Amino acid sequence: GGPAQGGPAAQGTPELGVEYLRPGHRSWWSLAPSIARHMGLGHAPSGAWTVVLLALLTSAVVSLVCLLILREIGAGAGRRPLGTLGRIPAAAVLCGLVACLCSAGWSLIVPPFQLTDEPAHFAYVQQLAETGRLPTSSESRYSPAEEIALRDLLFRQVLWHPERGTISSSAQERVLQHDLSLGLSRRNGGHAGVAASQPPLYYALETIPYRLGASGTLLDQLELMRLLSALMAGITALFGYLFAREALPRARWAWTVGGLGVALMPLFGLMSGGVNPDALLYAISAALFYLLARGFRRGLTPGLAAALGAALAIGFVTKLNFIGLAPGAVLGIAVLSVRARAAARAGGPGTISPPGRISPGGSLGVALAIGLSPVVVFVAANALSHRPTLGLVSSALAISNPHESLLGELSYIWQLYLPRLPAMVNDFPGISPLHQIWFNRLIGQYGWLDTTFPVWVDNLALILSAPLAVLGLRSLLAGRVALPRRLAELTVYACMSAGVMALIGADSYVHLALTSGGYVEPRYILPMLPLFGAALALCARGAGRRWGPLAGTSVALLLLAHSLFSQLLTISRYYG
Repeated sequence: GGPAQGGPAAQGTPELGVEYLRPGHRSWWSLAPSIARHMGLGHAPSGAWTVVLLALLTSAVVSLVCLLILREIGAGAGRRPLGTLGRIPAAAVLCGLVACLCSAGWSLIVPPFQLTDEPAHFAYVQQLAETGRLPTSSESRYSPAEEIALRDLLFRQVLWHPERGTISSSAQERVLQHDLSLGLSRRNGGHAGVAASQPPLYYALETIPYRLGASGTLLDQLELMRLLSALMAGITALFGYLFAREALPRARWAWTVGGLGVALMPLFGLMSGGVNPDALLYAISAALFYLLARGFRRGLTPGLAAALGAALAIGFVTKLNFIGLAPGAVLGIAVLSVRARAAARAGGPGTISPPGRISPGGSLGVALAIGLSPVVVFVAANALSHRPTLGLVSSALAISNPHESLLGELSYIWQLYLPRLPAMVNDFPGISPLHQIWFNRLIGQYGWLDTTFPVWVDNLALILSAPLAVLGLRSLLAGRVALPRRLAELTVYACMSAGVMALIGADSYVHLALTSGGYVEPRYILPMLPLFGAALALCARGAGRRWGPLAGTSVALLLLAHSLFSQLLTISRYYG
């Protein structure tokens, strides 16, 4: 047991949990009605409809994936592919729909507030919607309405206790619904917990569904807010498909493998099925990758430069983690600008740039002027108000590791992703970060980082990834003639990835003393999802023209199975 919250805990009285297990020979399927009733409690609105709707969403996802396999991936074997919707491929829209439906399913599976840091993110939206002001405190003190909902949903009892499920009786449901109808205050005094230091764009967008659900209960508002995040997941997958199209232009069927690779990733669906700014971060990051790929393939135009600047601006006001992508993105815009200048010079003295092409010296300035404008406005507003230059971000940056040093930090970041060099102090004794932190946790780490697949599943995934890696290497070797021409583009993507990884490592190192090394979460690298999708498409292409569609189909079906079993695993954690 552990110390109880309040009351006798001050005298050291422990809290003890007791479970009763009875013998029996019932099959797992015989427990389905009981689990269905359990899943119907504590949602908005409550009832068995939750399971029926989840089944419909799952059926729709399976049907759409099968359609894409037959009409798009199967097109490599001579079938007729789908057409376009306007200027966007229909397959891209369907990949976005798959991601949206998957995330909506996750929103029904995960109990209210049980997504990582969701109470704090909800409190931020609530503060913004109720008062029109940003949070002023990072204390985890929420409004009376949210606090009583957390209490009745057994939030703190379920938190970090995988052996405990959410509310499971009709009596608990009646208490919850009664308390939700009391009309308690929804103002939290400016407190938003760990979310307080984040930029406001995502939370401002979430005030729309919050206000739409104002006539209902707090849980109605939460579910509507989750569905908006699910829509953002659809945008992410759509841009993931479009990125694969620009990065790998020769094999149309492989674009769908890339789009489904993004849409069906379970951790992505989980995070996009809750109230968390990561959902918008993934979407704007995918858009940024697509815009850069389009620029490298088709050249830089005034519209594209403005779009890149807008993507940077949106990213900066979405989440602080976007800072990791920004340097590499700026490098990409600079490279595109240099290419535009070179193209203009190649036309000879006095040559006028082709219509629609950006002026050689103006692209970088336009993009940076738009992209950095939110940062400039934010800093200027704080300076004029005599607040810290970076607002609440300043206090977040003030946290430090008492044992930190530059060399120690660089060593830690290196070991987080690469094998330790002989001269380095071992920061991860007994574990392999690449395997046990990144690979295994990406395969499955749900709930409050406490729900994982059995070890044999991780080992099976590792075995299956080996032939994919071989196919990817074969594809690179087959296209080695074209690699030098795309070296600048690949360098930009590598710099963006390195920026994200360095930011994760630095933040983890700072919090090392507070979290005993457990701070790293794979969700932090999901802004690079378009690269993951393109890598899967590249692996499928490595099987060649004859077997490539079959390899792509196998990858898509494996991803679908992974998504479905991840949802079942999470159901067993909260309702089993």
